[in-house]
Amino acid sequence: MTEKDPQAVARFVERFGLLLAEGGVPRMPARVFACLMATDTGSLTAPELAEALRVSPAAISGAVRYLLQVTLISKGREPGERRDHYTVSDAAWIEAFTNRDKLLENWTAALTEGIDALGPGTPAAARLDSTRRFFHFVQGELEGMMERWRAHEANR
Repeated sequence: MTEKDPQAVARFVERFGLLLAEGGVPRMPARVFACLMATDTGSLTAPELAEALRVSPAAISGAVRYLLQVTLISKGREPGERRDHYTVSDAAWIEAFTNRDKLLENWTAALTEGIDALGPGTPAAARLDSTRRFFHFVQGELEGMMERWRAHEANR
C-alpha cells in the first residue's frame, strides 16, 4: 500500500474544493465533498471532517445538510455507534445527475403551468416555452449520456 503525504492530500482537498466552489457548489460543502472523496473509505463522521478541515462542527453541519440535499453524499450509522457517518459513493456523480432528471421533469411541468397561466402567444409565455423546451432537451440528453456512461464502464 502506498504511503500518503498528508500535506499533499490537504492541498488536493483545498484545490478540488475551490474548483467545485468556482463551479457553483458552496465553499464549505465543496471542501467536505473533496475531503470525503480523498478518504479510502469514503466515509467520515462530523468530528472527523471538522478535524480534517480545521473548521467548526457548525460549519460541517450546514455543509453535510447541503450535500445530502443534492444527493452527493449519504448518511448512516455503523452498528453500535451513535455518530452519523457521511459517505460518498464511487457513483456519487452518477447518482446526482440521475436525480437531476426528476428535477428537470418538475421544472418542465411548472413551466407548462406557467405558459398556460400567462396565455400562449404572450412574450412571457414564449420565454417560458423556450426554457421548457431546453429543459426537455437536456433531460433527453442526460438519459442518453447516462446510458452511454454505463456502457462505457461495462466495457472497461
